[in-house]
Amino acid sequence: MRRMSLTPELVALCHRDEIDPGPSGEWTQLSDDDFGALAARLAGEADEGPLWVFAYGSLIWKPAFESVEQQRASAHGWHRSFCLDMVRWRGSAAQPGLMMALERGGRCDGVIYRLPDGEKPAQIERLLRREIDDHESVASVRWVPVRTARGRVRALGFWVGVKGRGTSLGQPLEKVAWVLARACGHVGSGAEYLYNTVSHLETFGIHDRNLWRLQELVADEIRSIHSHRVTGHDTAELIEVAIT
Repeated sequence: MRRMSLTPELVALCHRDEIDPGPSGEWTQLSDDDFGALAARLAGEADEGPLWVFAYGSLIWKPAFESVEQQRASAHGWHRSFCLDMVRWRGSAAQPGLMMALERGGRCDGVIYRLPDGEKPAQIERLLRREIDDHESVASVRWVPVRTARGRVRALGFWVGVKGRGTSLGQPLEKVAWVLARACGHVGSGAEYLYNTVSHLETFGIHDRNLWRLQELVADEIRSIHSHRVTGHDTAELIEVAIT
């Protein structure tokens, strides 16, 4: 068994009610026609056979789509990175947050989900509407070659190879931890996002060393911020996660 330092009690200390500010106006929103055209293009680039989606973060614990099969998979040449700047969702203008994307280099172990047989353009469009909403994000949606115990497949990946405006690449874990321990938006906090990702990865037998170290740093940061509210019970109650 492996014990997490970041607990539900510590995560709860980071929550606060925030109002959704809506789109900032800095990005060019996708229209219905845009979504349809992008879905058609991606479907045309897809391999024959089932549609697979590669999950490495929130899609693991909140997929928001129906799947008929799941299995572990590795994307070589990519790694998880808290590099997406957020002033909405899990951050605010007063305290911007960070979300995960895939940054170049290394290896990312995650989960692929097979969607039910159906019209790929329609299935892909539903996924697109969940994950992106502006033209500037379109380039981060791509087919990712992944390796599984049964062989190689291509899976649809989101927020892959992000760069430019709205990203902060290569940040040290200590800086990321400082942000995640403080940021919260209308859908939740950065600490909650990290906790859900790490704990669900562990249930699949996936141990990401950087994320494991990050959850320890975030836990320490939260205790420092909220020292007057942390009790002995809070600090002692750790989550045990099975290792396979």
